[in-house]
Amino acid sequence: MHAPVLVLKDSLKRESGSKVQHANIQASKAVADIIRTTLGPRSMLKMLLDATGGIVVTNDGNAILRELDLAHPAAKSMIELSRTQDEEVGDGTTSVIVLAGEMLHVAEAFLDKSYHPTVICRAYNKALEDAIAVLDRIAMPIDVKDRATMLGLVKSCIGTKFTSQFGDLIADLAIDATTTVGVDLGQGLREVDIKKYIKLEKIPGGQLEDSRVLKGVMFNKDVVAPGKMRRKIVNPRIILLDCPLEYKKGENQTNAELVREEDWEVLLRMEEEYIKNLCDQIVMFKPDLVITEKGLSDLACHYLCKHGVSAIRRLRKTDNNRIAKACGAVIVNRPDELQESDVGTGAGLFEVKKIGDDFFAFIVDCKEPKACTVLLRGASKDLLNEVERNLQDAMSVARNILKNPKLLPGGGATELTVSAALKQKSSSIEGIEKWPYEAAAIAFEAIPRTLAQNCGVNVIRTMTALQGKHANGENAWIGIDGNTGVITDMKERKIWDAYNVKAQTFKTAIEAASMLLRIDDIVSGIKKKQAPGAGAPSKPTVETEADADSEQILPD
Repeated sequence: MHAPVLVLKDSLKRESGSKVQHANIQASKAVADIIRTTLGPRSMLKMLLDATGGIVVTNDGNAILRELDLAHPAAKSMIELSRTQDEEVGDGTTSVIVLAGEMLHVAEAFLDKSYHPTVICRAYNKALEDAIAVLDRIAMPIDVKDRATMLGLVKSCIGTKFTSQFGDLIADLAIDATTTVGVDLGQGLREVDIKKYIKLEKIPGGQLEDSRVLKGVMFNKDVVAPGKMRRKIVNPRIILLDCPLEYKKGENQTNAELVREEDWEVLLRMEEEYIKNLCDQIVMFKPDLVITEKGLSDLACHYLCKHGVSAIRRLRKTDNNRIAKACGAVIVNRPDELQESDVGTGAGLFEVKKIGDDFFAFIVDCKEPKACTVLLRGASKDLLNEVERNLQDAMSVARNILKNPKLLPGGGATELTVSAALKQKSSSIEGIEKWPYEAAAIAFEAIPRTLAQNCGVNVIRTMTALQGKHANGENAWIGIDGNTGVITDMKERKIWDAYNVKAQTFKTAIEAASMLLRIDDIVSGIKKKQAPGAGAPSKPTVETEADADSEQILPD
């Protein structure tokens, strides 16, 4: 008997060496070029068609790249950068891609001269350390309690967005929302959880100026029995539950065989008594409003109505958590465990209003809300989606400032200062790393250069003038006004950036460029798609040694 031999029909596709590095750089530059025009206040908008045929109009770097479907692995990893930046600090999603693309672009010349990628990466990491040191030197601390400064900062950060044409509106909403949900952790630290405790409720109709931050929460629900239950309660006592107020059904299917008719009545009475007990335990605490995440039966609704209690059922878990934070209630799992301390008394008003075709419940005028809802109104859904994206960025910026209250100049001034400082230091670096280090310094100029391009001014003249002003490491606050293209002092124009955003942009861009440069092999195990009608793909076949003699066992 001959031993069986496995003949492999599928082969791996492999590319390696400098060819791959050049391909990676080209792909990264292509991604950077897509969103280069969306940097700055005079940026262009992109219209995107998503997979479902919907339209997105935006100039948010992350929102644009999220919709792209690119095949090249290096391009995919560049898109990932933008997502990381958005999750980490919420702003600078375009800058990070432009900067990473430029870092790879300047490295191409050294790869052509046969520099080893590790040497280039070492120089880049040195440049990153020195760049962060420069940021620390020029950063300006601010007082987070000074609303005018905070407003100026958030405004300048979202000045590049579509909603900048509406003035202070978005900045005001962002600051109000983040200061509401901020929690002091002691030692001067503040925790601001935007995702959990700030809800953006978009309702088409009305004007954008009608948008506001509620001192409490709202959600898309009406009371269970609108005719019988109160829709407006001043200073309500609120009980929050996450258990059903209806008869419990068994976990598995149960059959009960009843012989006498009286037994059936006993069974019904037991169900009724069970629900009555539940309601009595709740009513004991004299609540005005009961909210549960689960179901609420008609009988329970009847008992609650009798005692003048309004009820809302099947509320989302996240909404329930926000209500608990806003009015000081505790979510209870079983009614028999209720205590007086679990009742929320912090709300000033409960009201159900009709907006458009839907009913919305408002729990507002809370004493010390630690959660809030931002009510957004606008002409169309597309406009509201763009406002929501911009507001998310603005709230992230406000959160960053509350966490780390330091400012840096905007308008490309920070990048030019870093670039000038690195150029000066490059003369003291010895060995082969000097040239990539200097190239990294030049790459930082991509941000002010792109700003100048998007303003429509003479790029070469503007960049030369800016480099002259920053030549000796002076004038750290001189940059380019993104609206007019004029070279001006950023302090006077109040064009600022958050320290966290800039530091994260530099770190992400340089580390990503270093990672892509180190890739020297792309091995793909994906089979090419067969032409239609070419038959089923062949499986690895088992043959005997005798048959295999005349065949090539492994393909080329």
